[in-house]
Amino acid sequence: MPYSYQVRSSEQYQEAYKKSVVDPEGFWAAVAENFYWHKKWDKVLDWNFTEPKIEWFSGARLNITENCIDRHLATMADQPAIIWEPNNPDERTRTVTYASLHKRVCQFAQVLKNNGVKKGDRVCIYMGMVPELAYAILGCARIGAVHSVIFGGFSAQSIADRLEDAKAEFIVTCDGAYRGGKDIPLKSVIDDALIGNKTVKRVIVYTRTRTPVSMIKGRDVWWEDEMEFAETQIEKDGVVSFPAEEMDAEDPLFILYTSGSTGKPKGVVHSVAGYMVWANYTFVNVFQYRQGQIHFCTADIGWITGHSYIVYGPLSAGATSLMFEGVPTYPDAGRFWDIVDKHKVNILYTAPTAIRSLMGFGTAPLAGKDLSSLQILGTVGEPINEEAWHWYDENVGKKKCPVVDTWWQTETGGILISNLAGVTPSKPTYATLPLPGVQPVLVDENGAIIEGNNVSGNLCIKFPWPGILRTTYGDHERCRLNYFSTYKNLYFTGDGCLRDEAGNYRITGRVDDVLNVSGHRIGTAEVENAINMHTGVVESAVVGYPHDIKGQGIYAYVIYNGHHEDESLRRADIAQTVARVIGAIAKPDKIQFVTGLPKTRSGKIMRRILRKIAEGETANLGDTTTLLDPGVVEEIKNGKL
Repeated sequence: MPYSYQVRSSEQYQEAYKKSVVDPEGFWAAVAENFYWHKKWDKVLDWNFTEPKIEWFSGARLNITENCIDRHLATMADQPAIIWEPNNPDERTRTVTYASLHKRVCQFAQVLKNNGVKKGDRVCIYMGMVPELAYAILGCARIGAVHSVIFGGFSAQSIADRLEDAKAEFIVTCDGAYRGGKDIPLKSVIDDALIGNKTVKRVIVYTRTRTPVSMIKGRDVWWEDEMEFAETQIEKDGVVSFPAEEMDAEDPLFILYTSGSTGKPKGVVHSVAGYMVWANYTFVNVFQYRQGQIHFCTADIGWITGHSYIVYGPLSAGATSLMFEGVPTYPDAGRFWDIVDKHKVNILYTAPTAIRSLMGFGTAPLAGKDLSSLQILGTVGEPINEEAWHWYDENVGKKKCPVVDTWWQTETGGILISNLAGVTPSKPTYATLPLPGVQPVLVDENGAIIEGNNVSGNLCIKFPWPGILRTTYGDHERCRLNYFSTYKNLYFTGDGCLRDEAGNYRITGRVDDVLNVSGHRIGTAEVENAINMHTGVVESAVVGYPHDIKGQGIYAYVIYNGHHEDESLRRADIAQTVARVIGAIAKPDKIQFVTGLPKTRSGKIMRRILRKIAEGETANLGDTTTLLDPGVVEEIKNGKL
């Protein structure tokens, strides 16, 4: 099916963009007409950024799974919806057609219902990258339960915090997961997270690694047993049926936790209709998707990229989405290229961190791999540096594939600024132009809008788009404070940005206390809290610094008075503490032991100074005479790692 709202030329982009600004309600109503609704909307948009209150398509009734699956069955039942590539290349690939996906999602929706899950209940999903993860997500959406996927790298403590915040009563997990050469014991991590938990009633466990697990009577059930029974309930004479719950446009679809500038996890809430329209619109336009293409997004579904561009965006467009269980370097650094060759991938969407990591292996792993099927390349998660952009363009795309450098966030639901593949021009290291519906502005420290080009400032958005977050779960005031209070009547992204002479946008990195490590946002306060839990640590301060592979590394300054004389063992102990509290992704790359931290007389740590030292800019630290103890800065400079 052709997409009537797909922008196919630079002129069409200009026209669509102008209409989306002049008549946003008319523009988005026309796009929304392409979806299946039980009842159309009473009003396209109602909003203010003060409370904030944002409602798209209010009064409409729908179910997102009918738009992702059911409406494709008449014409595409036998087309592949998901192609699954396992961690081990010797294991069999699985292809899930739209008809098969429909059956499995209906089955799992019945499983949830059988286990007492109701519309509005929160279901925590902690699984490896297997097709069953997609069934679980869509099964939740089918019955109107709110899913909250937690990345498999998070620790038991991090999961416990998220379960507590969401008041989740149900968990879906696996016995274990394969990731490269590792077996990750997911169920035992969940068991640790549930110590002392009083709200979780049921844990559904899918068998993947055959890792021995503890199954608690009355709480834990096997996925396979539950699915077998559900099959008898949903299938009669070969016809599969499980009616989708009719949802209000603004009902929550999912909660996804992201790091903030405090240690407490922040549950970003996306609602059904606006998110669906945005994920679909951005997928179809940025990647210029054509029916029959194979779209390979390498992200984990535990992050927003996987939600929007492995599951909801592609499936709502009737696309074929390739899902990969493993990592780019297992069993060797040619794995991505093997997958592209094997499945004749047309669109490859990956992270700059992965590209930089693979660059380190040179071009030998690419030798003999047929990459001629590739038509479009994309990057996501962080700004891409110029060297990596050119390596990707030349060695993977053979200079024949447009490279889309996409900028967006968990909170935005989908891509906000990006070139459209082959339609609008790309520029290395620039996300380039906003999508229709996105109205970016640059502001100075006082919130004054910076007009014109060849300027830089803090990136804000002045008008809502359909995929914008609606709240932070259970704490709307936190949503207001985080995103809408810094600058009046603007959504503040937390990113610095520059705009070139042609109006292209280049993201320059975070301007708040959040790090972007390998495309994952980690709050400095969260890492400091974890470091400070170590018995020998008195106080710590964490900043980011440039890292060749990760983009940004974590540099920790630690005041320590524990018993270990061995500094390397001390560092390992602290890193292990962070891994236990948050997860291995948050382990500091460098830990410098110091006797004091640069503080103002009111006790505020001057992270600006620490950041400059970590970045190697020790010559220009500004005025340090106003500090409580200026001498500590010299000591820190001299001890830099």
